[in-house]
Amino acid sequence: MAYTSALKRAQRTLGLVLDEMGQSSLTIHKDKALNERDYGDLNGLNKDDARKKWGEEQVHIWRRSYDTPPPGGESLKDTVARALPYYVQNILPGVLRGERTLVAAHGNSLRALIMVLEGHTQESIIARELATGVPIIYKLNADATVAEKLDLAS
Repeated sequence: MAYTSALKRAQRTLGLVLDEMGQSSLTIHKDKALNERDYGDLNGLNKDDARKKWGEEQVHIWRRSYDTPPPGGESLKDTVARALPYYVQNILPGVLRGERTLVAAHGNSLRALIMVLEGHTQESIIARELATGVPIIYKLNADATVAEKLDLAS
């Protein structure tokens, strides 16, 4: 099974991975629940421009806090509320049936899933770094807890 967001960047990444694995014929499930966090009024601005407009400390709070969204955008908490139900209803059942599953998404939507899989708190998930394009492999127990984890960035 293969899952990705509704955004082209993650879809291209997934396509490259599937091609490399010789699995390009897999059905790909695309859903906006796996989209990157919406940065609202910060969208389209680079970090320096955002810092000039709102100040370094405020931008840092918006980017790194769990529950403080930027103006017009989502917090990580909002992203968890969007991505987690999709994971539970659509991805997890196949994993628990033993289906090998690949999820290609974005830093914050993946962070939302990792928060649950790895048992992070609101504080510890903020510090959890994800390397771009580097797989993390989980093997789950029958109760959906992590039996094994291989983080290829480590």
